[in-house]
Amino acid sequence: MLSKIRLGVIAELLNAEWVAFSDLHQATQATHGNLGAHLAKLVEAGYVAEEKVFVNRRPQTRYRLTKAGRSAFVQHVRDMQRLLKGESA
Repeated sequence: MLSKIRLGVIAELLNAEWVAFSDLHQATQATHGNLGAHLAKLVEAGYVAEEKVFVNRRPQTRYRLTKAGRSAFVQHVRDMQRLLKGESA
C-alpha cells in the first residue's frame, strides 16, 4: 500500500509535466527530509524521474511520473477497487 506522502506525490504528478520539489513540499506538507526520502525511493524504483535545472540562476529539482510509475499506480488503484468489492487479487 502506498504511504500518504507517496500517494500525495503521485497525485500531484499525475497530470503535470514536471513539478518542483517546493510545490510537492507545499502539497504534501511533509518535512523536507521526509519528502526527499520518499522521492528518492520513487526515483530508485523507476516510478518518478528527477531533473535538476536552473530557474533564474537558482537551482531547482523537479519531478515527473514515468510510464512505469503511471502503470504501477493504475495497478494499485485496480487492486484497491478489487479489495473494496471483496474480490481476491
